[in-house]
Amino acid sequence: MKKVCSALSLFFTLSIVAQNNDDNLPYYEIPEYSDTYTAGTVAARMIDGLGFRFYWATDGLTEEDLSYKPIGGSRSTGETVDHVLTLSYVILSAALHQPYDKKDTSQLSFVEKRKQTLINLKTAADILRASDDVSKFVIVFGERENPFWNAINGPIADAIWHSGQIASYRRTSGNPINSDINHFTGTVKSN
Repeated sequence: MKKVCSALSLFFTLSIVAQNNDDNLPYYEIPEYSDTYTAGTVAARMIDGLGFRFYWATDGLTEEDLSYKPIGGSRSTGETVDHVLTLSYVILSAALHQPYDKKDTSQLSFVEKRKQTLINLKTAADILRASDDVSKFVIVFGERENPFWNAINGPIADAIWHSGQIASYRRTSGNPINSDINHFTGTVKSN
């Protein structure tokens, strides 16, 4: 029975890793930068940087990684991924000129949450990239509107912060990020 449980555990871990390594997802590498600097291209580039960091912080996570928690009372890696997904919906809602509507993502698998986060970020970045005036992308919570400034120091910065936490947590749980990525250029070294 112990061998069966070990085999099943290994199978599920390998399944998660295989599903994570989907090069068709956005942000395997950061998109080419714009030739011009506008408020929209700069805001989009911030989100592109976030997407790239989140892609690699979450690539190849195992069940052990997802359940890792540095101390009692803190979020686990999986709970941190959930939080970044929520932040990506806040960012996307602003880009779509829609009030933020909390999504129930509890039934999604880790792979689905990761994919949705990356798609949300890419969609928001593409919308912002095409705009010269980001002031129209307000964050709306209920009846309260918040200027785009709050998107920068709020959900965008927070999601960058948490992507770093995920990278740190996975190193601590014995599964460091791919050493071939270059955060400065947003590329992956060829082997």
